Amino acid sequence: MELTTARTPALWTTARADVGSAEALALLREYYTDVANRYYRLHLGRDGTAEEIESGLADSPSDDLAGPTGLFLLGRHGGVPQACAGLRLIEAGTVELTRVFVRPEVRGTGGGGHLLAAVDEAARALGAERVVLDTRLDLVEARALYTRHGYREIPAYNSGPYAQVWYGKDLTEQATESS
Repeated sequence: MELTTARTPALWTTARADVGSAEALALLREYYTDVANRYYRLHLGRDGTAEEIESGLADSPSDDLAGPTGLFLLGRHGGVPQACAGLRLIEAGTVELTRVFVRPEVRGTGGGGHLLAAVDEAARALGAERVVLDTRLDLVEARALYTRHGYREIPAYNSGPYAQVWYGKDLTEQATESS
């Protein structure tokens, strides 16, 4: 599966990728550093240390974002890896969206929306009728992106240490509307 949009001069493309590839690992490290540092700045007034980042990465592996019950998407802007998202099957018909990240230098170019369109398609390919996610209240840009693309607040479905708000999207409604 590969999707392409021409909203900007440099095209966005998204395709499945090996979560253990060098490109994926680089984006996952940037994702984790970005969200961890936002947390540390908000709560401790500083960036995370190298040791804190490494410890957090070790405690939050992404290896379950691979088949048969998960997948990892890599977004490219102008051919360069610039975004990612992961899906994992959490129960029959429901996948969890995680590790959504667009590099800061290409934010605002349509990459987030393009990535979420690819997520919908990939979720359906996994047999999902529903996508859920959790996030933090301080990640306001991500929360706005999700709501712009059909996600609605739902009751908590997990109790992760950083989960403060939960969203869900019914893929069957969207499929019916586009028919």
